[in-house]
Amino acid sequence: MKRRIFLGLLGLYFGLPLLAALLYSVATRWTDTPLPDGYTLDHWLGVFGKPDVTSALLRSLLLSAVVVVVDTLLVVPAAYWSVVHNPRIGSVVQTIAVIPFAVPWVVIGAGLQLVTASFAPDLFGTFWLLAAATAAIAFPFMYWAVEGSLIAAGAVRLSEAAATCGAGPVQTLVRVIFPAIRGGVVSGALLVVATAMNEFALAKILVGAKFETLPIWSARQFVSRTLGDPNALAVVTIFTFGLLFALSALVVHLGRGRVSTIGRTLR
Repeated sequence: MKRRIFLGLLGLYFGLPLLAALLYSVATRWTDTPLPDGYTLDHWLGVFGKPDVTSALLRSLLLSAVVVVVDTLLVVPAAYWSVVHNPRIGSVVQTIAVIPFAVPWVVIGAGLQLVTASFAPDLFGTFWLLAAATAAIAFPFMYWAVEGSLIAAGAVRLSEAAATCGAGPVQTLVRVIFPAIRGGVVSGALLVVATAMNEFALAKILVGAKFETLPIWSARQFVSRTLGDPNALAVVTIFTFGLLFALSALVVHLGRGRVSTIGRTLR
């Protein structure tokens, strides 16, 4: 009973703001009444027809895709080497993974801004600097997901079996290990996408209006009293949440089947 009450309160805590945003996204007018005075779908039908909204969304999706590719290419081989060939460096990597949480991202962005402005002015204020910085702060999510999958899949045993069959390290990683940890990679990629889609501080400091992502657009709508569109902001908020929720559900579905397959393989 206590568990149900706790879960109910937790659901209200997280669900009420989303419900309010959903109602506001379809409200014609909402002033001093508990519910909107009327409802319409015009905000949903018109918001993605605005060039600034679609451009910001496409920029955020591009940033997320690039960051996922960078983190996957860097983290998967590093995690594999750490778990299978050199477990002693695992503590070092874990320490490095904590840095993005120990140092405020605003400080990281300001530091990168000062360094690139002095030593790499061509990189200053570019999309690639933003992508590199976002990949750096998001890599712990990918690393922890991949490391957990490597351990759960028995990567050491799989590597030894592959080596017995004559496979080299690269062949083992690509053809044996990666299929076994695909669920972990997808889970890590989802967390990386969520970080890249919602990161505001780095984007604001490093590129600003030159590469307006969805969080920067949302902030502009929130602070502008004359040009802001709160209904459009609510639509974009619910749309982003729905997109990430759908991706999460897909990951859970794929991961459930993947765990069963790995379990049958190990047995």
